[in-house]
Amino acid sequence: MNGILLINKPKNYTSHDIVYKVKKIVKEKVGHTGTLDPNATGILPLLIGKATHISKYLINHDKIYESTIYLGEKRDTADIEGNIIEEKRVNYDLLNKEHVEEILNRMIGRRKQVPPIYSAIKVNGKKLYEYARSNQKVEINSRDIEIYKIKLINIEKNIIDFRVFCSKGTYIRTLCEEIAERLDTVGYMKELTRIQVGNFNIKDAINIEQLEDNIETKEFLDSKLVTIENYFKNKNKIILKDEELIKFLNGVTIFCNLKDDLYRIYDENKNFIGIANLKNKKLKRDVIL
Repeated sequence: MNGILLINKPKNYTSHDIVYKVKKIVKEKVGHTGTLDPNATGILPLLIGKATHISKYLINHDKIYESTIYLGEKRDTADIEGNIIEEKRVNYDLLNKEHVEEILNRMIGRRKQVPPIYSAIKVNGKKLYEYARSNQKVEINSRDIEIYKIKLINIEKNIIDFRVFCSKGTYIRTLCEEIAERLDTVGYMKELTRIQVGNFNIKDAINIEQLEDNIETKEFLDSKLVTIENYFKNKNKIILKDEELIKFLNGVTIFCNLKDDLYRIYDENKNFIGIANLKNKKLKRDVIL
């Protein structure tokens, strides 16, 4: 079993919990390309079997989230799991649709963002949340992010729902706090659902129970597993003759008078072999099935 499986992660499970559960079910090596907080839900692409070797091609994907901001309270973790560290009056005159949309639109574009202290980013070999839990101070460097699009979904009292299309590395918890500040109050991320990662959409994801119930059903697995071949379907293909293929599989670079890129490799019978990098006219194996 080799490919990408899209799981709809429920609340109160870490990404590691889901990887562990799926590994027990499929009895293959399993990895993921980006964590979701335990309180968050939504799409979690998992790499199964030899697909774990293509993780480098999935880590830079843009993402789409739906989130809920709770205004009037600030929490140490910037989400509902944390302790309240500040309360501030909410000016409901500022919570009209036009003004909130204006504030959201100001967030669009490239910008610097400082990740929250309660995150798994490592500084000097130690995760930020470990510094936070031991009350140690640490300098957190800002990172470049980009908000491509942001849309207001609903406003109800002191709660705002919105959808955001953003780059890799964007912390929605921090974004929620920034939006609250621009509304002259404080706030935290109450809910978060990841809707899309790259071209993977939540509508194609399954839950753990569906996987358990259908693990012996080939038709179901075939319909839900994104194969390595299909994932790279937009890449050009190269057919290698038998002698070239033997050398290629043994790690020998093959001369190809083509442009530098990633290619799908096939044998003479049009069987998919794997993917390879071509650089300076030299074709080198990358992931082989």
